[in-house]
Formats: sequence, structure tokens, C-alpha cells
Amino acid sequence: MTSIVAFSLTFLLCSFPQALMHDPHPLLAERFIKGGGWIEIFFLSLYSAWLVEKIIKSVEPGKIRGVTWTAFSVVFFLQAALGISGFEKFLMTGSLHLPVPALIVAGPLFRGEGYFMPLLLLSTLVFVGPAWCSWLCYIGSWDLLTSRSRRKPVELPRYYNHIRISLLAALVIVTLFLRFSGFSTSIAVFGGAAFGLGGVVVMILFSRKKGVMVHCTTYCPIGLITSLVGKINPFRIRIGKGCIDCLSCIRACRYGALTSNSIRQRRPGLTCTLCGDCVAACKESQIGFYFPGISSVAARKAFLTLVVVFHAVFLGMARL
Repeated sequence: MTSIVAFSLTFLLCSFPQALMHDPHPLLAERFIKGGGWIEIFFLSLYSAWLVEKIIKSVEPGKIRGVTWTAFSVVFFLQAALGISGFEKFLMTGSLHLPVPALIVAGPLFRGEGYFMPLLLLSTLVFVGPAWCSWLCYIGSWDLLTSRSRRKPVELPRYYNHIRISLLAALVIVTLFLRFSGFSTSIAVFGGAAFGLGGVVVMILFSRKKGVMVHCTTYCPIGLITSLVGKINPFRIRIGKGCIDCLSCIRACRYGALTSNSIRQRRPGLTCTLCGDCVAACKESQIGFYFPGISSVAARKAFLTLVVVFHAVFLGMARL
């Protein structure tokens, strides 16, 4: 049943841009072959149906998520590389944009226009909450891979929370300063590129050492926005009263949302992205998805169906 729902939703969501949007067309196949977009939609829908069944039944869904998320990133940046090489059809609009998540906020603030990406982010948060940061971000899988270099994550100090708030505030203040002080776009682009490269450095130096996705949970301003605004989505991860405090789930969480303190409080921390890795790690079946009015099993199936559908849609249409 979940595979049928995933197929249908993916086909439906992709059909609207296929039928209504042109020049440039959002579906890559349509740019090369007239009607090719419908063929692409069919295969994206098949992929969505296959993946949701695969991950629901798997005893190691985190590995599947990591592979598919990384594959999405590879496809995204391969298209970017082809676009930079002169094949402009592989770019979203025919012109290049910096692939730095922070610019989803900073870009419109500096230009005073171009609110498509912020609106896309907000609409996604309505359906899948903070899972943007565990399924849909084109850079996040890099942080996941580097954090997994360490077998067991280290509990981050509480001041990391102050750092992430300060970075978001600094991003907004600096961007508005550049805009109203009349700085050129080239200066802003240089700043955005430097911030993006800084994120890669954070992954290599901190995420790899700590075993926690420090880039996504501390450095990236979008991470804080999704954590806060994503609360409008009713899906949650809940820890049951029968938890025996074995702490196995902590080793599975790369977002720093599960610590000895949060386990005692029986709720994940703010940085939880609903990745679900902890659900499979709990040997006592005391961690699960929550949605009002339905069982934990049904909530997990519903959430995974939604997030896989969005993953497939992004795979087909997300590009620079």
C-alpha cells in the first residue's frame, strides 16, 4: 500500500511542473526530448515506490538513507559541474548560483527579491518538518559521511547552541549591512563562497573528530531554522516510558539530539531531524515516530512515505 501511495504522490507532484512550467523546464528529460518529462516522472515514481518499501522493511534504514541521500548529492553536483562546463541545460535557469544552504536566507535578504527557495523550504517543512536536513539538503550527506568516521559520537558542549544562534544572527546582520551599504554583488558572492568553504572545513575538522554533524547542527543557519520552524509539522520522535537507559540510540544519532540528558527527559533535543536512525537502534522498541491519532508503526510508514516522495521529487528537479 505504501508503495502505491508513494508512486501516486510522486507522479502527482511532478505532473504539475511538467504541465505548467516552461522555459526552462524543471524536468531535465523534457529539456532534451519533447515529452521526455513524463518518462522521467514515471521512473521517479517507480524509484519512490521501491525506496519506501525498501527502507520500511530494512533493519538498517540509516544505511539506506545515507546511500540515497549521497546519491542525490552526487546527481545534484554532477549537474552543476556539467552546467559550469558549458552545458547550460543542466542548470535550473541557465545561470549559476552558489550551492550554499545559508544563501536560501541570505540571497533574498541581499537582493530584496527571489523568494522561491525560502518558500520551497517553508512548504517542505510543513510536510516533513526538519527532515529537510536529513533527506533533502544537497550538502548534508557530506556531513553525515564525515561524522561517521568516528564510531561513537561525542556529546557536544551546550555552548554550541549559542554558536548556532549567533551564526544565524550574524548572517542576517552582515547580509543586511552589505545590502544597505551599497556593496557590490561580487562582494556578496565572495562572502557566500567563503561561508560555504568554511562549512566544508567544519565538516573535516569538527564533524569527523566529534562524530556529530557539527556543520548541520551548529554552523549552518538553515539547520536552526528547520529545527524551529519545522515544529509546525506534527510528526515527532518519542521515547517510551519503558526505556531502560541502555543509550544504544545515542550511538546512532549523528545530529546530537540524543544525549544522556535528553534520554533521561525522554525526548530528543532540538537538533532532531526525524532521520529515524534511533528507531532502528533501539533494541527495546521504545523509540518511535509519533503522529496524533495513529500508532507509532503507522506514523513511521506515513512519515517515510512523505519524505521519500519529496526526496524523489527533489532528485528529479533540484539543481543549481
